[in-house]
Amino acid sequence: MTAYHDEEWGVPVYDDRKLFEFMVLDAFQAGLSWAIILNKRDAFREAFDDFDAERVARFPKRRVTKLLRNPGIVRNRLKVEATVGNAKAFVRLRDELGSCCNFLWSFVDGRPRQNAWKTPRQVPAHTPQSDRMSVALKARGFKFVGSTICYAFMQAAGMVNDHLVGCPRHEQVKQLAPRA
Repeated sequence: MTAYHDEEWGVPVYDDRKLFEFMVLDAFQAGLSWAIILNKRDAFREAFDDFDAERVARFPKRRVTKLLRNPGIVRNRLKVEATVGNAKAFVRLRDELGSCCNFLWSFVDGRPRQNAWKTPRQVPAHTPQSDRMSVALKARGFKFVGSTICYAFMQAAGMVNDHLVGCPRHEQVKQLAPRA
């Protein structure tokens, strides 16, 4: 958890594959602790072909059945099936726009939002931006993309800097150059 916090969480991500990874992991995290998902991350990576959306979109039903027997991941049928469906939607979006990155980052106007929370209680579960992202993704056929999941995704992918101001990572992440 410490390594994830200190090296990954909140760092702006502009790579479609990495964005798909965070989308998948945040959907699986719904109702569970992040520690559970992080501890199973390598198994998720293997199970979902290194988060290659193109490959996951082509998973046949027998692959889904096999995943539901995989003790290394969270074996929730709705989440596994949603991941395959989301991969299809992700590929369609990418094919339409050339990349999913610009679409996803458009909800924060292409720049990481710099928050200044002093306590964990101040950090919201969702925002107007995550509300809009959720509606837009659902309209494009995505599942498990409620506003709270979208906000967790935005935090992980560095679309918002929600490190507390007393955390050394707050300023470090803030100094990362936004995408040109």
